[in-house]
Amino acid sequence: MAAQEFKIAAIPADGVGAEVVAAGRAVLDALASGSGGRFSFSWTEFPWGCGYYEKTGRMMDEDGLEELRNFDALYFGAVGWPTVPDHISLWGLRLRICQNFDQWANVRPVHFHPGITSPLRKADSTPLDWVVVRENSEGEYAGLGGRNLAARGPGNEVALQTALFTEKGCERIMRFAFDLARGRERKKVSSVTKSNAQQYGMVLWDEVFERVAADYPDVETESVLVDAMSAKFVLKPEDLSVVVASNLNADILSDLGSALAGSLGLAASANLNPDRLFPSMFEPVHGSAPDIAGQGLANPIGAIGSAALMLEHFGLTEEAARVRAAIEATTAAGLLTPDVGGSAGTDRVVEAILANL
Repeated sequence: MAAQEFKIAAIPADGVGAEVVAAGRAVLDALASGSGGRFSFSWTEFPWGCGYYEKTGRMMDEDGLEELRNFDALYFGAVGWPTVPDHISLWGLRLRICQNFDQWANVRPVHFHPGITSPLRKADSTPLDWVVVRENSEGEYAGLGGRNLAARGPGNEVALQTALFTEKGCERIMRFAFDLARGRERKKVSSVTKSNAQQYGMVLWDEVFERVAADYPDVETESVLVDAMSAKFVLKPEDLSVVVASNLNADILSDLGSALAGSLGLAASANLNPDRLFPSMFEPVHGSAPDIAGQGLANPIGAIGSAALMLEHFGLTEEAARVRAAIEATTAAGLLTPDVGGSAGTDRVVEAILANL
């Protein structure tokens, strides 16, 4: 019997989700089998997703949250399929889990791997590495609003989408970002806002950031408008360390960062409940990629990197470092999937990462 057994709920969901979750599981199980019995993983896989929706009219079981509550972590693939409207698939599964389990800190590292060509010329000669911290429970994705007045006839319907900013929500994600920055070589937090145009929620964000920053005099700070930060990602990324932003702004910026690193297929993420009242969820940033699903071409690095974030969450920091080193050795050797200019399939990349462990 292993000293620690981690109960993991696997939710491959849609498209390439099944392929990349299987890849991450293979890496985690290999680590466990070589741990000398120190830890193991107990997996339970759930068949939820768009295929489940087409059979049942639901993206997950009605009592699915209760089923997931007692797991140590959730390992997610990707959600979305052309036959199901995106707002139904997203809100019916991923956002339902994130919001109900108060996974309020979304961590998305932007990492430049050796052997992968970035579209950013500066990456050829400048060390680049930063992390986007996304407020994951409110902001623009709070789900508040509605549609009305359609009965007045064509062209008269009104839709309201309300962004929610609370002082509590702003403060806790900012303190999380500052604490993260204290553990990095460059101790800096960049706050992203749009308070010149959004005079209520974003002004509150700015005011809370200024107040929280006063408690971290050892951490450098800046507050940048989101359009200027988009330019900074491209023109001066070496000045970034920890970027904290609202739900929508961080979602967009983190995708930009991953594209600059070479591909969304490389991007890992963690949806954390830092209070550990609920399980946290780990998933690659990329989508379900229906165009390549089932062809063995999906990039598994985002999912395997997310597994490394899960290991860190469990306190297995040395094992997380081993996984990242194995990924680096694999990309440096030129074993790459087509999205980053290579010709290797998913399985071949996974085999190489396992060998490099």
